[in-house]
Amino acid sequence: MDITIKQLGGVVVVALRDAGYMESTIGNYQKTINALAEYAGGMDQLYIVELGAKFATMTTSPRTGKFSAVRRFDYGRFVRVSNSYLETGVVSLAVTKRGGGGARPVGHDFTALATAWEHDMAQRGLAAQTQDYYGRLARSYLVFLEDQDIVDLADADGASVLAFVESLMGRWAATTLYGIVTNFRPFLKFTGRTDLVAAINMVRARRQVKTPPVVDAADQQLVVQACATGVVSARDASITLLALVTGLRACDLIGLRLADIDWRGHLLHVLQQKTGNPVTLSVPALVITKLAHYLLHQRPATDDDHVFVRSIAPHTRLADHASIYTVIDKTFRAAGVTGVKAGTQLLRHNAVANMLQAAVALPTISAVLGHARQESTNVYLSVDEQRLLQCVLPIPAGARS
Repeated sequence: MDITIKQLGGVVVVALRDAGYMESTIGNYQKTINALAEYAGGMDQLYIVELGAKFATMTTSPRTGKFSAVRRFDYGRFVRVSNSYLETGVVSLAVTKRGGGGARPVGHDFTALATAWEHDMAQRGLAAQTQDYYGRLARSYLVFLEDQDIVDLADADGASVLAFVESLMGRWAATTLYGIVTNFRPFLKFTGRTDLVAAINMVRARRQVKTPPVVDAADQQLVVQACATGVVSARDASITLLALVTGLRACDLIGLRLADIDWRGHLLHVLQQKTGNPVTLSVPALVITKLAHYLLHQRPATDDDHVFVRSIAPHTRLADHASIYTVIDKTFRAAGVTGVKAGTQLLRHNAVANMLQAAVALPTISAVLGHARQESTNVYLSVDEQRLLQCVLPIPAGARS
């Protein structure tokens, strides 16, 4: 298909407007089209895949002389849309995640190894989030080796593993060390290199168990009141209340489908994505009411059967954990609750605290949370201060003197 940059830009802009995109987003697309035309030598130049590939690499800001994540996202987005139109004759506006899962190795051997690791994880049925984290660490290590001019795993040694972990600690919080070690080790075992596994085992990383933070009763009431009185949209209220009451993970809130709601029984039937365990959750009347209001009056018209969809085009399911965090944080701020890192993890802790105070049995809490092992639930016992105080033994009379 022969098409000029001007013609291609016009097709894309029309598709964006037909899909209901905001004018500010269309304006960003137009800026990218103008930048492409300037790079190619004019609007009348033909657009070809090779031109798009070269343009997408122009990620250095001329103003700062440094890498620009905005350029990478905007240019890459337009090139993907343009290439899809050349191939299919249809403008594909599918949402892609910013960042794309981190850096990837470029060498043939390392690319093949990373692909084999991803295939192995998928074959074993690991949860999507687990595959993402394991894969990201493995690819980061291979990219680290390439940066050291190592292109064959046979040339890597235990010292490279330790140096890689040290490089991450320069960018990641110290509290993540345990997670880095435990989530990087499976890949090293997959390579069959026992010396690399021995090296990661040398890293002294202990799991830090802290008392999970919870929302105090007064702030919790403010949030519920904001959701009930319409201070925030019915969608945002539903997401926040579901996280607060049920402790659902962000991935399960994103994956919730219309058929999962039992309106008569006020129940949710959820297949938890992390564990694959089915669970049925009771939902309070307020949450059901907000869900119904959202679906009947505020939810955009879309063929997507996920309950929660984007409020701006394209009206598809929410993209990732960050989308849920943004919704909950926005609700907390609207309720006047500040000074807390509001997200599903905090509200998950809160749901457990409420269940413990209601004397719900630990096996039941474990099932609701979707823990593969009941022992994982024990850390939440520390949030029930009143019952912990009842376990404190009195000081013997002789010890007081």
